Amino acid sequence: MSTTPPPQALTSDAHPGRGERTAEDGAFGWLRALGPRGRRAFAGAFGGYALDSYDYFTLPLSMVALAAYFGLDSGQTGLFTTVTLVVSAVGGAAAGVFADRVGRVRALMITVVTYAVFTVACGFAPNYETLLVFRALQGLGFGGEWAVGAILVAEYASARHRGRTLGAIQSSWAVGWALAAIVYTLVFSFVGDDLAWRVMFWTGALPALLVVWVRRRVHDAPQAVAVREQSPRRGSFAAIFRPGTADAPGLLRITVFAGLLSTGVQGGYYTLATWIPTYLKTERGLSVVGTGGYLTFLISGAFLGYLTGGYLTDRLGRRRNIWLFAVLSAACVLAYANIPGGANTLLLVLGFPLGFCMSAIFSGFGSYLSELYPTAVRGTGQGFTYNTGRAVGAVFPTLVGFLADSWGVGGALVFGAAGYALAALALFGLPETRGKELA
Repeated sequence: MSTTPPPQALTSDAHPGRGERTAEDGAFGWLRALGPRGRRAFAGAFGGYALDSYDYFTLPLSMVALAAYFGLDSGQTGLFTTVTLVVSAVGGAAAGVFADRVGRVRALMITVVTYAVFTVACGFAPNYETLLVFRALQGLGFGGEWAVGAILVAEYASARHRGRTLGAIQSSWAVGWALAAIVYTLVFSFVGDDLAWRVMFWTGALPALLVVWVRRRVHDAPQAVAVREQSPRRGSFAAIFRPGTADAPGLLRITVFAGLLSTGVQGGYYTLATWIPTYLKTERGLSVVGTGGYLTFLISGAFLGYLTGGYLTDRLGRRRNIWLFAVLSAACVLAYANIPGGANTLLLVLGFPLGFCMSAIFSGFGSYLSELYPTAVRGTGQGFTYNTGRAVGAVFPTLVGFLADSWGVGGALVFGAAGYALAALALFGLPETRGKELA
């Protein structure tokens, strides 16, 4: 086992005195502070999450074609998303435990291979039921990748820059989303709908290339390996549900409120991510190319939101950043869903702040959840709370699907605003962790 000190041990998190500058200053100080091994970990986690996003969005973008091919109603198509997210809770919790017991990098590779294999399998599905099963199994890998990758990078990052470092990792979701939108526009422009949705899923094989590189170049943070191997409670579900005593604080309260926070944020997010493409095509009457154009504004806002939110989570603190963008996201959802018919220019413009706010709220998640749990159970705690929130939040897209028949997709989208309200309330039960060293 390597005894090389972690990058954060080589620099001070304290602000330099007398106007001195250190390697951690400047626009890319957070990246330099990671060191060579940390930057390779960052690249692996960034690529894994981008391709995770790409594989996820192959379904929402193909939803209209799928519904026509298999003769599905809105409730059945909404069930695709719910099944994926519910099963992802199992995969995410399992990946978190695995990451605590055998290492972050090994767990990362397993999750990437899993979601890639079953995304490709979806393209061969002969009927609705088979596609539903393959999509559920894809969720096993989809659920674990983010938590494992975020922890891997968090354990390399300095406390001073951890928020923006993990915010940059979150921004890769927008990169994968943009790539999926580009491929969707090309595939559906040149291939008939009955085959195009299959082609979209087959392109989900791309992540396999990343795994080859990660296996050779990426390693766990040395100090995290040392702490993890010395702990008898590593990867223990019992530990994250242990109530506090007079002598020692427990993690039960953290786990409950972190789960509620994750439920609210992801319920709102996945409602929008799942149904906006359908809303643009069916209720706003946009073509494939037109839908891609509107999504460009939404995705551009999302990318900048991730980066800005990462910066603000270091400046304002974890709780204030999440609270601010929970309120703004709810306001944007209500405005977007109530734009009058014919005002498509306003719809285009509002897509940018909507994407910005609903993504900026995620930027603090990687650092916040990592800081709430000790190293020995960091994977277990983060994997469980993030993915339990994802599973419970998965009910939101299905409810929108069933409500869409009577309310319309636009009207049902406002249900996502309730998720952001829940997130804001959950923050009252959680501490602020800005500046906390991971040990």
